[in-house]
Amino acid sequence: MSMTWGWCGFGLILLCAEMLLGTVYLLWLGIAALVMAALLLGWGDMPLALQAVNYAVLSAAALAVMRKLERRKPGLRVGQSQGDEIGREGVIIAAITPTQPGRIRFSQGVMGSREWVAYADCVLAEHQAARIVAVEGNSLRVAPL
Repeated sequence: MSMTWGWCGFGLILLCAEMLLGTVYLLWLGIAALVMAALLLGWGDMPLALQAVNYAVLSAAALAVMRKLERRKPGLRVGQSQGDEIGREGVIIAAITPTQPGRIRFSQGVMGSREWVAYADCVLAEHQAARIVAVEGNSLRVAPL
C-alpha cells in the first residue's frame, strides 16, 4: 500500500510542477503516475521493476496521446485574428503584375501596418482599389474590387 501512496504523491508533485511551469509534458507524466497508483490498488503486489516498466509504458502512451491532440489544433497565427483581415479593402500605391509585386495602402492598419507588399494574379494599376484574399507570410495576395 505504501508504493500506491508513493506513486500518488509522485503524480501530484508532477501535477503541481506543471501548474508552476506550464510545460504540458509534466501534466501527462503526472497522469501516468496517478494511473500507476490506480493499477497498484488493483494488483497490490507488483515488483518495483515491473512498476517502473509499466510507468514508462504509461508515460509513453500519455505523451503519444498528447502529441495526437496537439496535431488536431489549428495552426496559430500569433498576433493575427483568424481571417479577420481577409476582405479588407485598400488602394494600390505601386502597380502589381503577376510577375512583379507591388504595394497596397489601407486607411486603417492591417495587422499592425498601413502599407504592405502585395501580389496579384492580374495587373493592378496605381490608385486602383483592391481587397485582401490571402495572407502569404509577410505579404498579401490581393484581387481587384
